[in-house]
Formats: sequence, structure tokens, C-alpha cells
Amino acid sequence: MIRIDRDSPGRADVEQLLSEHLADMFATSPAESVHALDPAALSGPDVAFWTAREDSGVLGCGALKLLEPGESKTKQGEIKSMRTAAHARGRGIATLLLAHILAEARRCGYHRLYLETGSQDFFAPARRLYQRHGFSVCPPFAGYGEDPNSVYMTLDLGPAGG
Repeated sequence: MIRIDRDSPGRADVEQLLSEHLADMFATSPAESVHALDPAALSGPDVAFWTAREDSGVLGCGALKLLEPGESKTKQGEIKSMRTAAHARGRGIATLLLAHILAEARRCGYHRLYLETGSQDFFAPARRLYQRHGFSVCPPFAGYGEDPNSVYMTLDLGPAGG
């Protein structure tokens, strides 16, 4: 059975998965276009981090970063560090993680979510995943700039988070 739970980005198996994630990002995008967070940043107070596991093995991870911490009438977040382990690809792990993150965002009262992903062919499956879940392309957000290597997407969760 696959379980999705809050987890620590500092666990050894998670750090390995995140290391592979960062290596792929740097292999497919120029350094200035890599916006993936390292384990320390994913452990920050404004980030919720989850892993998908089967038995004790990590299958994937994903995070939700609060944008503009503090009181806001329109709580917004950014999906970060979505990654499926190579051995688990094709099993729907990313879909499970994304659905979990969207449900948690709604439960926590988020009004809008954003994400940044690559424009290269390597990222086409990720873009299709997000589009299937209602995300649409948008302009840069939260300090990102125009970048031909990036695609920015957003999803309106509604005024009550749902």
C-alpha cells in the first residue's frame, strides 16, 4: 500500500531522491534556470513536505511552499520538488502526490497555487500532469522573471480554498 505522509527532507533516502532531482535539473537546464530547493530550504517553516512510500521505500516527494507568509486574504502557495523515484515511474506516484498536495492546500485555505517547471522536452510529462489537474500557463510570479527555460503555471482553488 502506498502512503503519503509529512516527512523530513533530511532523511537519507529522501536526500538521495532530492540529490537525483537536483542533478536532473542541472543536466537539463542552465544553472540560472534551476529553481529546485535543497533539503535545507525544504525544511523551512513555510514549507510542507511529503513523501510517498511503499513499505519503507521512498517512491516520490513533493512540497508546498507558502508565498508571502503572514496574514493574507488570498493565501497562495507554490508547489516545489515534485519528484518520482526512477524505479517507481509509471505507477501514478506523481498523480497521487499532486492530488494529496491539492487536497492539503484546499484544507489549509489556500486560494491559488503556482509552480515553475522546465520548458524542455524532459519536463513535458510534468506539464501534462499539471494541465490534467487544471493548472494553466501564467506569467512569472513571486520574483521569478521571464525565462525561456521555464514554464509558469497556476491553479485557482477558489475563495474558500475549494
